[in-house]
Amino acid sequence: MIDKVVPSLEAALQGVRDGATVMIGGFGGAGQPNELIDALIAQGARDLVIVNNNAGNGDTGLAALLKCGRVRKVICSFPRQVDSQVFDGLYRAGRIELELVPQGNLAERIRAAGAGIGGFFTPTGYGTDLARGKETRLIDGRMHVLEWPIHADVALINAERGDRWGNLVYRKTARNFGPVMAMAAQLTVASVHEVVALGALDPEHIVTPGIFVQRVVQVPRAPKAALGIEARAKD
Repeated sequence: MIDKVVPSLEAALQGVRDGATVMIGGFGGAGQPNELIDALIAQGARDLVIVNNNAGNGDTGLAALLKCGRVRKVICSFPRQVDSQVFDGLYRAGRIELELVPQGNLAERIRAAGAGIGGFFTPTGYGTDLARGKETRLIDGRMHVLEWPIHADVALINAERGDRWGNLVYRKTARNFGPVMAMAAQLTVASVHEVVALGALDPEHIVTPGIFVQRVVQVPRAPKAALGIEARAKD
């Protein structure tokens, strides 16, 4: 019987090694798997390469992981915002590397890894420092830059519901990078707010098929999120 549901966050993060490339879903705080990040901090893996849209907000979630000194490099599209003080401090001190990637390129590089695409040409970034040292080619009268897939050892994503096979559905914008990251990693760990019986998810609503997910762990919904959902349900 296939059952990918693990009993704890500790079990979900078992085996993550030092030096691993870890994709973390989320767009800012939306869809960020904070409980899995906290478990990664407790697990102790170091010298990590993190792939995320942002580089941490405030002092929690990804920012807390950076603050612990566990991250060697961040690959992201939006490293700075009003509350990115943890990343800013580390970067200015030369204690962390940054690979800046335009957001569309980031999503496509991750998707390419999951789809088995060896590389792709895009006009985005041509003529800027982001294209320095990269192969370029004239295609249909427009210059393009060669970009390579981003593969990961581990992907940590957050979904709304999942079943024991690992099939996942998401809640609105919390979906963001989760589906493509699940496809691009050797090990995908999904936190879900509800584990449902096999067959309870409408096949037409499943966004991430279980073939791309190796571990599922149930986490309680954050109180603020739960209150917000309840309030919207009454409107």
